[in-house]
Amino acid sequence: MPNHVAIILDGNGRWAKAKGMPRNYGHVQGAKTVEVICEEAYKMGIQYLTVYAFSTENWNRPKDEVDALMKLLRNYMKNCLKTAEKNRMCVRVIGDKSRLDEDIRKRIEELEEATKNNDGLHFQIAINYGGRDELVRAVKKLTDKVLAGELAGEAITEENISDCLDTAGIPEPDLLIRTCNEQRISNFLLWQLAYTEFYFTPVPWPDFSKEELIKAVEAYNHRDRRYGGLKEE
Repeated sequence: MPNHVAIILDGNGRWAKAKGMPRNYGHVQGAKTVEVICEEAYKMGIQYLTVYAFSTENWNRPKDEVDALMKLLRNYMKNCLKTAEKNRMCVRVIGDKSRLDEDIRKRIEELEEATKNNDGLHFQIAINYGGRDELVRAVKKLTDKVLAGELAGEAITEENISDCLDTAGIPEPDLLIRTCNEQRISNFLLWQLAYTEFYFTPVPWPDFSKEELIKAVEAYNHRDRRYGGLKEE
């Protein structure tokens, strides 16, 4: 069983359009799927789950869709707190929160604080997240440390960089799943996916189920996992 699964939630809008519904309907249904998969993943033995909810590029979508997504996010934060309390889920939001409205930032802070000691699924939500943006922010943190004399430039290691990322303290993903048959990573976890297995499925995210998650894990288990050319023992 992979310890950490990352998922790019794709196909909400296309799923809704195929049903003659507005794109926002797809996002609402997609949020419900997230709750289902969180519960099923933990039951299967997955310890960490990270989902790509809103990218830095998503701000370029039509304003009405962005506004609807932010409204959905506000509601989801409230529902997520209830779910986390029931399932003892530890929730963490990664990404640049500075561009989010103050009330959303406050809800995120409350959610993270209320769930930080929970011992169930470790659930990461990527909001206003971009892999390149994360790396730029990490470089700035390292630069500040060097300028402050806390770290010598020539002493910087991969561990130093990892510690400055949004995912500090979280193991790197073993498996990345992308739905709706798109086969690219779309600026998601660029540093962390270095040795991750990829799984692409034509199933749009609102239709993704426990059975589809099992298929992805089974495919992962048939992979010959190698690190630096040597098979993992």
